[in-house]
Amino acid sequence: MPRWRNPLAGPLRAPAPRDYLAQYVIREHSRGRALEEVLRDSYVVNRSTSEERARLLERPEVIEAIGKSVIDEMRSPSLK
Repeated sequence: MPRWRNPLAGPLRAPAPRDYLAQYVIREHSRGRALEEVLRDSYVVNRSTSEERARLLERPEVIEAIGKSVIDEMRSPSLK
């Protein structure tokens, strides 16, 4: 017997809490805050364990955003 599902349930599901944390970390770091400082924010600490915060740093979108900012810093005229 087929299991009936709501056809809109998949595309319209709410993002997982870890998605919000990743977005927060990326946004705050892009505003110029140090990654260590962002990870110590009460918003992040109250919504995650230390293991979850470590896993945030393994997410591709976080790695890309953090890495891009480091590369941009290295290319800045003040370092040349």
